[in-house]
Amino acid sequence: MQIHQDYQWLDPKARGASCAMGNFDGVHLGHSSVIDLARRDAPLGIITFEPHPRQIFQPDAPAFRLMNAEARANRLAKLGVQHLFQVQFTKALAALSPEDFARQVLAEGLGISHIVVGADFCFGQGRAGKAEDLRRLGADLGFDTTIAPLIAIVGQEVSSTAIRTALAEGRPHDASAMLGHLHRIEGEVIHGEKRGRELGYPTANMALTKLHLPRFGVYAVKVDVLTGPQAGSYMGAASLGVRPMFDGEVPNLETFLFDFKGDLYGHHLSVALVDFLRPELKFDGLPALITQMEADCAQAREILSA
Repeated sequence: MQIHQDYQWLDPKARGASCAMGNFDGVHLGHSSVIDLARRDAPLGIITFEPHPRQIFQPDAPAFRLMNAEARANRLAKLGVQHLFQVQFTKALAALSPEDFARQVLAEGLGISHIVVGADFCFGQGRAGKAEDLRRLGADLGFDTTIAPLIAIVGQEVSSTAIRTALAEGRPHDASAMLGHLHRIEGEVIHGEKRGRELGYPTANMALTKLHLPRFGVYAVKVDVLTGPQAGSYMGAASLGVRPMFDGEVPNLETFLFDFKGDLYGHHLSVALVDFLRPELKFDGLPALITQMEADCAQAREILSA
């Protein structure tokens, strides 16, 4: 998959794509249905925005993203997307009228042949443009428009908001049902305080910056090591939260990979939350903590081997 950052200096070979457009946070089943409608006899493309528009308009709002840009790109590549047009979202772009956005970005900049958006899609200054407006504009500018219906599971609309709620409540199974895949946290392994190593459970530490936080606690996880000589798939147990035993303040993700030996610092991991085991706890001393960690790993192994 090719990632394009600037619609104004686009490789001519990337023009003519059939694209789905949206933020695609989580790349859930609703997003997948939109992407499927864009599959035609043309290169399959995605038009999305980075940073997320909400980060521009509400910079002080709590972190909300289900995926960082890296995780989103990896998921879209698995769906067969050939071109990811990751348009830089700025206040200048947001100030374009619906007509100017359709002409300057979609028609002249990206040269798309077809576009698919959800029924609730809005665009242009003040979100004034609606999906039907895009259909009308596309007819004048030379691209077709398809409007995808919203989808639901057992009466519940599939949305990033509903997925955030499920994760915040410690329900990764429900989140996965709406996503169509396991919820994953991806990023670089960073140096931590190395307490896990001292306790006999060395962990791979990852930051959760700007991401929506699932319920704090311990999870059974599946892990893909994406880079480095030990790239591959593993199982493990992960602690997500602030480490109350050690008076932590900044949330992070600490993952213990079963049957793994090696150095992961600087490499990239994709950690999938399979099942919530228990909330964060503060123990009466390290022996009690180690005993609980042994029980957590045993329970995670049982779940993951089923």
